[in-house]
Amino acid sequence: MSRLKVGIIFGGASEEHPVSVKSAQEVARNLDTEKYEPFWIGITTGGDWKLCDGPGADWENGSARPAMLSPARSVHGLLVMGQEGYEARRLDVVFPVLHGKLGEDGAIQGLLDLSGIPYVGCDVQGSAVCMDKSLAYTVAKSAGIATPNFWVVAENEKVDPDRLPYPVFVKPARSGSSFGVSKVTGKDELPSALSAARQYDSKVLIEEAVAGGEIGCAVLGELSGLIVGEVDRVDLSHGFFRIHQEDSPETGSENSSFIVPADISDESRQLVQETAKTIYRTLGCKGLARVDMFLTDDGRVVLNEVNTMPGMTSYSRYPRMMAAAGVPLSDLIDRLISMTLHGKKR
Repeated sequence: MSRLKVGIIFGGASEEHPVSVKSAQEVARNLDTEKYEPFWIGITTGGDWKLCDGPGADWENGSARPAMLSPARSVHGLLVMGQEGYEARRLDVVFPVLHGKLGEDGAIQGLLDLSGIPYVGCDVQGSAVCMDKSLAYTVAKSAGIATPNFWVVAENEKVDPDRLPYPVFVKPARSGSSFGVSKVTGKDELPSALSAARQYDSKVLIEEAVAGGEIGCAVLGELSGLIVGEVDRVDLSHGFFRIHQEDSPETGSENSSFIVPADISDESRQLVQETAKTIYRTLGCKGLARVDMFLTDDGRVVLNEVNTMPGMTSYSRYPRMMAAAGVPLSDLIDRLISMTLHGKKR
């Protein structure tokens, strides 16, 4: 029986490139190579595509060859540079292990739609909505889901600092993880926070701080319905939660640890899981998503953000929550690929 040909795209030209490489390395350790034939497609920080032997530290060198995903459906896969020009390599499915811009915002998903290749994860619409936090909040609020009070700041738009209810968080509207995010406790801090956010996006979001604990829920969409992982809670040592450090994102968080299962009541856990499923459906997610929320002191659940391709590293929250619910990463990868192929019409 021939193995299914799986294209695994990693790296990328976003600030989350190092995290994506780490995620791909973890996928490599847990992929069933008796069932799947992996085609490792690395994207450099400069945006060059290369077919390589795997996501090791030196993947860009050695036998790596220039490659590109063909938008032509007749190819249904890659064009790889050979000795006599480009050679076609057909793929059965693609797993885009990409985080942040050009990975979770619908860009790569659009290219895959053109190519006709089934792919793991959210489609263009779901990816774009979830990536833009202001859009996600607007859609969620229309469905009755609680969100923080927020204000959108366009490029070059000025903000009256006296009108904000401090503390607030200032963040890029369309960037991954905690890059460019600042907690602002007074108006004197606002200009530098806006400047930091605008390094990553011209559109900035200002959110009123929510008093409560930060919690997360992993959601897996299957043909039979939605499966949720164990709820986790972010345990802060100081400051505000940063999923990883900006200068070395591959090393994980320096001020947070995660309690899985979260040390909350059974009633709160059930509410969190049901709210996560509602958010997943409302925002049009498919495959997998990590829904981050706040659990307030009075027991309300408030949306924080949705990650449509959450980290798969050894320290990442999504695989940890799913493993605590009895779905190890090897099983999770298999389920995602199988579900994608069974529901491949997009």
